[in-house]
Amino acid sequence: MALLLGVDTGGTYTDAVIIRDEREVIASAKALTTRHDLAIGVGGAVRAVLEQSGIAAGDIALASLSTTLATNALVEGQGGRVALIYIGFKERDLEQHGLLQALKGDPHLVLAGGHNHAGGEATPLDEESLRAFLAQYGMAVGGFAVAAQFATRNPAHELRAMEIVAQMTGRPVSASHQLSAKLNGPKRAMTAVLNARLIGMIDRLIGRAEDILRELGVEAPLMVVRGDGALISSAQARERPIETILSGPAASIVGARWLTGADFALVSDIGGTTTDVALLKDGRPTIDPAGARVGPYRTMVEAVAMRTTGLGGDSEVHFLSEGLKGGVTLGPRRLLPVSLVAVDAPEVVHNALDAQLRATLPGEFDGRFVRVVAGQTIEGLAPREEALMERIGSDLHPLGNVLQSRIDTSAITRLVERGLVQISGATPSDASHVLGLADAWNADAARKALALFGRRRTGSGDRLAPDPEVMARMIVAQLEYQTALALLETAFAEEETGFGVDPEALARHVLMQRGLGGHRGLVKLDTGLAVPVIGLGASASTYYPAVGHLLGCEMILPEHGGVANAIGAVVGRVTMREAGTVTSPSEGKYRVHLLEGPEDFGDTETALARLEGVLRLRAIAAAKAAGAADIQVSVIRNVRSAGIEGREVFVEAEITVEASGRPRVAA
Repeated sequence: MALLLGVDTGGTYTDAVIIRDEREVIASAKALTTRHDLAIGVGGAVRAVLEQSGIAAGDIALASLSTTLATNALVEGQGGRVALIYIGFKERDLEQHGLLQALKGDPHLVLAGGHNHAGGEATPLDEESLRAFLAQYGMAVGGFAVAAQFATRNPAHELRAMEIVAQMTGRPVSASHQLSAKLNGPKRAMTAVLNARLIGMIDRLIGRAEDILRELGVEAPLMVVRGDGALISSAQARERPIETILSGPAASIVGARWLTGADFALVSDIGGTTTDVALLKDGRPTIDPAGARVGPYRTMVEAVAMRTTGLGGDSEVHFLSEGLKGGVTLGPRRLLPVSLVAVDAPEVVHNALDAQLRATLPGEFDGRFVRVVAGQTIEGLAPREEALMERIGSDLHPLGNVLQSRIDTSAITRLVERGLVQISGATPSDASHVLGLADAWNADAARKALALFGRRRTGSGDRLAPDPEVMARMIVAQLEYQTALALLETAFAEEETGFGVDPEALARHVLMQRGLGGHRGLVKLDTGLAVPVIGLGASASTYYPAVGHLLGCEMILPEHGGVANAIGAVVGRVTMREAGTVTSPSEGKYRVHLLEGPEDFGDTETALARLEGVLRLRAIAAAKAAGAADIQVSVIRNVRSAGIEGREVFVEAEITVEASGRPRVAA
């Protein structure tokens, strides 16, 4: 009998489950996610599930972790300060391909060097400029990203730059060729930047999680869920944290299949920060061929074809003043619910809310609070940001008491993006507490916060809402509506026939929206979803029945759906893929592009066999390092040729080797 422990760290809750022999859930438990130190929440959930099950920690044979940390960090624009070393490209690429946006003002260097498409050196690497850049910025950032032109054909310049960075700074380096074997340098550079930004966060999470599991007596190896639902070792996740984006959502798809046995359905997982929607087809999640997209960023990471929306139980509520009636919209930023911070600091919260309610006119920052995230690495702060951090200190404060000028508002936004401070305000979770749909936190504080929010004046001069209950219903209805839009967008994006129109525009089209309401006039309109939806997440049972009614589809809410991510974290397989390319720089010459540099052969089959052999060894070694047993290997060859003067001429070949197996369990 093998006892498996699955853990998922979400934006609000950390879930833990124990499964026996991959067949039945013995126990499940939740603990609040502790953003300043996620391992505290991990420890709380694991303690609770061990206590509930009566199982000794030493009997756990395998532990596995899925996390929304990387996904949430990218959606919310958080992460460490990094520098990009961009070799062989043009300065204008930074703007055209969104790299400047991703850098958010962090330093970068466009450096001479790089290779051509055949793997030959295009320009020598400018090591002198690199050393000068590192002397200036080496200690001011937490990590580096390196991307060189055609590095997947010859990584020599990336490897040399990595070596110099390590010698001069000792900081971690993310090289683009190690993250993807595909062409498209700017996209690889984006992937490397995001990976570098996440390294510190994921390293701290995994390290602390391993420590706390050992303290509890769990000696089993720790696995981590990758963005395609496969399992990797904790060491591999630390090196390539970008591969854990969509880890939590991918685990939820695996968990949804395990819980329901469904072959064809949309899976929608609502968390505190995001709603993640994907298609389950033939019992398997579809993989995004263009690479994982999270928030505004398109990466080259293989991951589940998932649409991630900044919409969850803790989404920020925004006031819409347009029109006579006004309204609200939600997300994408996550706030700490007022009802939650009132549990930690009831006197501060209630005193501030009561004072704001007594005021004649509503204030700009009514119902909002701020606190520092403890234990974060602080680097490269501007003087105003440093002053704000000192002003906040270690306590919770009403936001209006901390901000002394308009310029402070911009500074506090930058601190939030860096993950150094958290804002608290009205959220759908507060609305649920007001309506009696939830009772975990302080409902009285939620009622006061929504009363303050409802005092805002619409275009007609009236209050947005006359009382907290009306305000709460408005927020919940908006959450249900935006969830329905997210499901429709995914359905349109996955339609095999396609419509040739942006899925977002189709979901919001007036005909689609009128059809959801069953319009009857001179025209009869009926629209909705033709596939069932599997609703997952702690709050799915609260919001999703209404979503199913709105879309006219079957809504499946499985038992244990609130911990589906944790279930998916431990029932998946280890799968490692290695890919490589063979090109033909001239007739009769076949070039194999390897990490050690190009190798040339005189015939196609010898070149393909050489590449396949190298990839097979690497894939098996990676699977073993990830803890796989009973490894099975599959190979896909994609050979492209062209007809020239009546004969077929070799153009290029790509080989992908996949090594897969269930993780070894401890005796």
